[in-house]
Amino acid sequence: MRSSECRKGLLRPDSPGGSIWLIRLIEKIGSNVVKNGSTEKMELSDLQTSPGEWLGGTGPEADIVISSRIRLARNLAGYPFLSTANEQQLGELERMVRERLLNTFRAEGMSYFSLPSLGPIDRQFLVERHLISRELASGKGARGVALAVDETVSIMVNEEDHLRIQGLCSGLQLREAWERVNAVDTRLESCLEFAFSPQFGYLTVCPTNAGTGLRASVMLHLPALAYTKQINKVFQAVTKISLIVRGLYGEGTQASGDFYQISNQSTLGKSETDVIELIENVIPKIIGFEKTVRTNLMQQKREVMEDKVWRAYGMLKHARMVTSEETMELLSAVRMGVSLGIIQEVKMDAINELFLFTQPAHLQKQKEAQLDETERDVVRASYIRKRLQQSD
Repeated sequence: MRSSECRKGLLRPDSPGGSIWLIRLIEKIGSNVVKNGSTEKMELSDLQTSPGEWLGGTGPEADIVISSRIRLARNLAGYPFLSTANEQQLGELERMVRERLLNTFRAEGMSYFSLPSLGPIDRQFLVERHLISRELASGKGARGVALAVDETVSIMVNEEDHLRIQGLCSGLQLREAWERVNAVDTRLESCLEFAFSPQFGYLTVCPTNAGTGLRASVMLHLPALAYTKQINKVFQAVTKISLIVRGLYGEGTQASGDFYQISNQSTLGKSETDVIELIENVIPKIIGFEKTVRTNLMQQKREVMEDKVWRAYGMLKHARMVTSEETMELLSAVRMGVSLGIIQEVKMDAINELFLFTQPAHLQKQKEAQLDETERDVVRASYIRKRLQQSD
């Protein structure tokens, strides 16, 4: 970690706050400890039964804010950017970083997965859980990802930059996500030399990431604004203050299920405090806007909203085939209905889980088989029916 302007105003390397997450993480490892005192390697199958801590719906404003994410971009001094590196250099870098990661975070039970060794379903599985990017999943050459046991931290190797350190938290908790990422970054900088310029800060492939290398984003569920077609007002407002709106899986994706990610566009010339405070100041206004529109809809169009919610719930409870896109739309309506108290027999965490477990790779992991589109639609409908029956 550099004692530069890039770090002003936030957690310092010697601050105890950055170690809190690591302590909590160690406490969660008990089930992975084996007799010789080492830790077992986490398998992807270990993730199938849990949605991950960040999707638990336990954070502040979790009825609207699904998650908060902080991502740091880092490159190593002495190595070329990925765009100019050859296959041998990529392999050497990946092997060296993998060794340092495992040695540094062995006590915390962090596991490492080499992307070339994973099949397409496993790679898509990690994308659906927001643990890796679509770019890392579809890339070529030596690359990998290190995962914390609770899925709140992932470290991508050889994505666009040499390292992408990501922290995820449930609800509106950008500061908490920052503390987790900052703690990891501090420890990595003790064993890796990052490319850093006193003038430009941390050097990155994309100039918009240079400086702090920080990208902060919040995933919001905004069905009322989408339904009333007022979502464009949000887009226009945030764009004017150098924020950007993306879809469910980030850059280059469309909104699905009325989910939107709002993040900063650039970092150069801004401190971490500047970036995080900008988003922290904006998100409560969007949350208030969504809540106001929901209230107005219930006051002015209660029957219409109740019909929309119950119709969606009925289709999910009884459909024999349902596509991924249709599932997202129906679950979005049901989720709003749960939040508004229209539906009381289903908990919010159950709906959150369905958004994840009905994705294509998750369904195929559950069945341990490669399924075509029609087969996935049948399996998806069956899974939803059973899950909703359990919630009754």
